[in-house]
Amino acid sequence: MDGIKFGHAWLVCTLLLCALQLCRALVTVNVAPKVEVLKDQTAKLPCTYTVSPASSNNIVEWHIELQGNRKRVAYRTQGGEAKSDKDTPLSGRVSISDDFTLTVTSIQPSDGLVFFCSVNAGPAGSGEASTMLKVFFAPEKPTLTQASTQAISVGQPTSSEIGTCVTMNGHPQPRIIWFKDGQPLAEVKDRKEKTYMVPSLVKEASGLYTVKSTLYMQPSKADKDSVFQCTVEFSLPGDQIKQKKSDTINLNLNYPSETATFALLNPGAVKEGDNITMKCETDGNPQPEFDFTKDDKPVFGQGGLLMLKSGKRTDTGVYKCKAIDFDNLDADLTGEIILSVHYIDPMNVSPAKPQVVMLGDTVEWQCKTKASAPHTVQWKKGSKVLSQDGTLSIKADSYDKDGEYMCVGAVPSVPGLTGQASAALTIKGKPVIETPLGGEVSKEGDEVSLRCSAHGSPAPQFTWKPSGKESVTVEGNKAVSTVTLPANAAVMKDGVTCEVANEHGTDSKTFSVSLKRADQQQGGSSGVVIAVVVCVLLLLLLVALIYFLNKKSKLPCAKKDKKQVADAEVNNDIVVEMKTDKANEEAGLLNKRPPAEQ
Repeated sequence: MDGIKFGHAWLVCTLLLCALQLCRALVTVNVAPKVEVLKDQTAKLPCTYTVSPASSNNIVEWHIELQGNRKRVAYRTQGGEAKSDKDTPLSGRVSISDDFTLTVTSIQPSDGLVFFCSVNAGPAGSGEASTMLKVFFAPEKPTLTQASTQAISVGQPTSSEIGTCVTMNGHPQPRIIWFKDGQPLAEVKDRKEKTYMVPSLVKEASGLYTVKSTLYMQPSKADKDSVFQCTVEFSLPGDQIKQKKSDTINLNLNYPSETATFALLNPGAVKEGDNITMKCETDGNPQPEFDFTKDDKPVFGQGGLLMLKSGKRTDTGVYKCKAIDFDNLDADLTGEIILSVHYIDPMNVSPAKPQVVMLGDTVEWQCKTKASAPHTVQWKKGSKVLSQDGTLSIKADSYDKDGEYMCVGAVPSVPGLTGQASAALTIKGKPVIETPLGGEVSKEGDEVSLRCSAHGSPAPQFTWKPSGKESVTVEGNKAVSTVTLPANAAVMKDGVTCEVANEHGTDSKTFSVSLKRADQQQGGSSGVVIAVVVCVLLLLLLVALIYFLNKKSKLPCAKKDKKQVADAEVNNDIVVEMKTDKANEEAGLLNKRPPAEQ
């Protein structure tokens, strides 16, 4: 009996030992939970494993799951050759490397599957792990199309179609978000609401998604200037969330008018000759028809615009516009403009005829005008203002007062509103020669040119004494005579006389002729000047050197006892003297006069 019990115990122990040995056999497989890749790129799915106890006859297989069924796509034995299966969606695009990583090329959206890496270790057992391959592709920019070119009437009992947003070729499925004035609209699909969206989704043959969303709403008048836009939101590898925005649209709304405005479009005050534009409009859409009146009399306008070409002072008055909106008959749609067309009358100058006076006489003009507002009257000659009160009195005591004077009127409150008239003054009298300018020659006998300018009316006649080659020009009320003649001894001594004469008298001036200065004649002696300057500088340097050595007691004379020098009354002053018989000539070369003796 004891033997039987012992045999049973031994059998149980043996079975326990066998079970324990089997439990120790373990296969562990490790893969990435997910692998993310862009469409058309290459995906790498790593797979590692451990077998305990170690086994050398291991087989690694990769499977995909299609419609609930697994299908092997590739396999490899440990230390053996890798092979891929035929007739699978990945045929020709998969391979297994030495480390059992599965490589899939030319990734397509349909490759977004669950992949299984399984390891069969024979008697040691088997194990597997799964990884999810996620495929991404950015969709195209969304296209936003307005529902209709026809206007939407405000106040309709049902919602109107606003627009449709479409984005194509995205993966995974992108999302469309609607925006109004930069703010996102809540996603509402209930068609009983005033604002809602109707989405649709199409999966293309490529596996990419086309998403469409149509927006419906009941717009109000406040939406007339609103801006609508849609955005597509999509995912990319690495948990990235990106967006692409569509172009914007505005609503074409019809809504009743409540008020009207009537405005003058001209900038600033209106003056005669301006084109005048007045515009009447309401705050409704579309705009109603308008009627215009001036001082309660009908005038013609078109499309809300009343235009007056080359405005006249008679266009001044009270203008009104009026409209009737049949969608809001209770609204007061009227406007009013009080228009003032400013003017200035032509300038009236008295006496009007050109004035001719004798030299020394006085002439007086009066200038007057009328304007629609306070105005100014000025007399000017060129840019110089001569009078501010409309009266101009001129004493013709010089010929430079001959010429044209302008009377200018202006209305300061209306920029650009001016008028002007001219008055001409002619001064007659004996000729007057301007201050003469002499001439210079290098040496006696050279030719000299002299210029004699004279004012006079009528133009004077010139006589030169002595005479020479002469030319005469007229510059305004001034005549100019230029003579060229040799500078002989008589000319050098007595000069040349210019005489002018007309019917009112004569005038004469004598022009002196002299030799040019020495510095002008010897302008080519720059080398001599430089040599003299260099010598003077060297001499000054020598004096400075002697003085410096004396201070440093390096000269023999500096070593004498100071008392002996004082007792002997020795004069050690150093005197440097330059003498020349041509002091004036050297001074001319240095372009200065000889210094006066002190």
